[in-house]
Amino acid sequence: MSKRYSALLEKVDRKRTYNLDEAISVLKQLHSVKFDETVELSIKLGIDPKKLQSPIRGSVVLPHGTGKSVKVLVFATGENMKKALQAGADYVGGSELAEKIKNGWLDFDYVISTPDMMKIVAPLGKILGPRGLMPNPKTGTVTENVENAVKEAKKGKVDFKMDRDGNIHIPVGKISFPDEKLRENIIAAIASVLSVKPVGVRGTYIKTMHLSLTMSPSIKLDNSILQSLRNI
Repeated sequence: MSKRYSALLEKVDRKRTYNLDEAISVLKQLHSVKFDETVELSIKLGIDPKKLQSPIRGSVVLPHGTGKSVKVLVFATGENMKKALQAGADYVGGSELAEKIKNGWLDFDYVISTPDMMKIVAPLGKILGPRGLMPNPKTGTVTENVENAVKEAKKGKVDFKMDRDGNIHIPVGKISFPDEKLRENIIAAIASVLSVKPVGVRGTYIKTMHLSLTMSPSIKLDNSILQSLRNI
């Protein structure tokens, strides 16, 4: 453990939970590197992944974006190609883009596809899947409405998916963001995770929540924030 990290640990009380405003304040104190660190929300679900037919997944359009410029790739043809380009997509095409990806090209952050193009996209699953880039109807990335999908991606739409250990990780902005913008992004992310709770799931859905920076210790959030978001 580096001296820098050890010093940061001293600023976090590992035995307590923080309300959201306190946690953001502490995060600001933990920022100790030259680059603009990403703020990440980590949620531990009280669900055994092995008991689900498919992992919990969803998406959130962060009110203030992620702080990152997003390169969007769209698989489409004809009129949908024109709409995607007009909406601001960086790359639009079909099999030629698929071949580039198979050959190692990954200069994009978000992938959208029209339903009819999934026959071309499906074989890319082993490449795009592990990177969280595979289009999926549940996250709105397989759609006929490519114009809206591209605009949402550019605004700061983030897709999330439960991992094999029952955790969800969502980037919710940059440490340079004003406190209120970080707060609104974090609340939107938590609300989105609550909204995709499977029907019939009993017991504790969200067990714990933590906030951290790219290179900092994590801060445990007080779950009381969930009470005000139950009906969202």
